[in-house]
Amino acid sequence: MLESYVKKILAARVYDLAVETPLARAANLSKRLGVDVLLKREDLQPVYSFKIRGSFNKMSQMSEGQRSRGVIAASAGNHAQGVAMAASHLGIRATIVMGRNTPSIKVNAVRAWGARVVLHGDGYDAAAAHARELEKDQGLTFVHPFDDADVIAGQGTVGMEIVNQHPGQPEAVFVPVGGGGLIAGIAAYVKYLYPRCRVIGVEAEGSACLRAAMDAGRRVKLPAESLDLFADGVSVAQIGKETFKVAREYVDDVVVVNIDEICGAIKDVFEDTRVLSEPAGALAVAGLKRFVETRRTKLSDAVAVISGANVNFDRLRHISERAELGEHREAILAVTIDERQGSFLRFCRTLGRRGISEFNYRFAGNSAAHIYVGLQITSFEDRKDAVSRLRKEGYPVVDMTDNEAAKLHVRHMVGGRNVHDQEELLFRFEFPERPGALLQFLSGLGADWNITLFHYRNHGAAYGRVLVGFQAGPRERGRLQKYLQRIGYRFWEETDNPAYNLFLK
Repeated sequence: MLESYVKKILAARVYDLAVETPLARAANLSKRLGVDVLLKREDLQPVYSFKIRGSFNKMSQMSEGQRSRGVIAASAGNHAQGVAMAASHLGIRATIVMGRNTPSIKVNAVRAWGARVVLHGDGYDAAAAHARELEKDQGLTFVHPFDDADVIAGQGTVGMEIVNQHPGQPEAVFVPVGGGGLIAGIAAYVKYLYPRCRVIGVEAEGSACLRAAMDAGRRVKLPAESLDLFADGVSVAQIGKETFKVAREYVDDVVVVNIDEICGAIKDVFEDTRVLSEPAGALAVAGLKRFVETRRTKLSDAVAVISGANVNFDRLRHISERAELGEHREAILAVTIDERQGSFLRFCRTLGRRGISEFNYRFAGNSAAHIYVGLQITSFEDRKDAVSRLRKEGYPVVDMTDNEAAKLHVRHMVGGRNVHDQEELLFRFEFPERPGALLQFLSGLGADWNITLFHYRNHGAAYGRVLVGFQAGPRERGRLQKYLQRIGYRFWEETDNPAYNLFLK
């Protein structure tokens, strides 16, 4: 298998449009991790991602008949731009189906290359199903974003360049994973030449289809409603059939990271390159950092593929807010202090010279007050030490650093209370951020239940976030949950969340 793919990679036609991108040392990240980190800068391609390689290699080998009928593709954005640019260069009519949650910067870029854009569904799988229908109806040729040997070979030229550019033999290569085209191509080439080099995939929580497949020993399809769309470029429910054939044999490990870690990695890439990568683009760096922090295996050097830089500008608000948490530079704590003169001064003295990034105060009655505090830290261990020090001084502390409801909603709502002491159930919702989504949500709620609390928040994230309180008691929980399921959005009950009970109840 490897020899066949290496031949296809060596013969791949990509450089009519793609450029050989640099393998650049990340000085700041290398110093922090104690690992010589090299970044493969695929964000410097003409379409700001590696996808131009596979799409052009595929389309350049099409017959004249296929070219005359036109092509169709489904994509979260980067493959779409690659197909659109390749089609423009080759004189082929292109139709691209994209999810309605696709960042506008990607949609506009595709249209700028002259391709027709069809927005359908809330993610790649819905877009792909619709594209397949159009393929049959209009006699078009489908250009798959990952599960195609020619596409895989085109992406594999990234691995060829890494091998050629590395001063020695790379010890490990970290690769972002969506459908698996990039990691399959890189693994095929790198493992053929350097079998001992570790090829490590990195996936986002909620889209870890390769991890699921590796664990099960077969391809697994993740529920569409559970897919995380923050790293939209890798939001795929099932690893490709052809890509999994390669990955299951030649990928050594898969690391799964969360949104905070991805945001922290975006900041790391920016500090070393002054370039803003998209969430999927920084995935490999996030995985490298987690691998170094959690695995016993020591690395002396590693390559991380920066796969793209197509990020909506308004999403930067969300990224910057979460980056400090992902970098272990901020902890979110709920602390109870005495409601008496000098108690705040005593609390600050206990913290010492630590910086405070946020401070929300709420009188709790019985001579006590609850504080929602953002605390500047230097590491995960420093966070544990800060909590331990406060507890030793007698302060009740709840660490809410990993509490989504606390970070997304409660920090902006401290001060509100259920003044009538009525029974209340609290739920947190997520839905794809697209026109009409909030209206659909509110229409679904209707007037059957009395709403006691409502907080909607979105600032460039892939999801709209809503926190809703309902006038209902435990005996009505089952009936209410069945009602909410009909709306069709993901939700979690937060009635027992300590952030809610300390600051809002």
